[in-house]
Amino acid sequence: MKNKRQYRELSNETKLKISQSLKYRNKSEAHKQAIAKAMKLYWETIPHKPKDEKEVEDE
Repeated sequence: MKNKRQYRELSNETKLKISQSLKYRNKSEAHKQAIAKAMKLYWETIPHKPKDEKEVEDE
């Protein structure tokens, strides 16, 4: 296997080729829904930024 990856790191040229080949690929509706569900679950774990006392007084 001549082209087998030897290292984890990729050259910038290789990264660009991979990026270009994956652009504009269509995702199935099921895949879009799975992404949306995962993102909703992810954002539920991120807390809101706490309000400063000064900001609370101004409201």
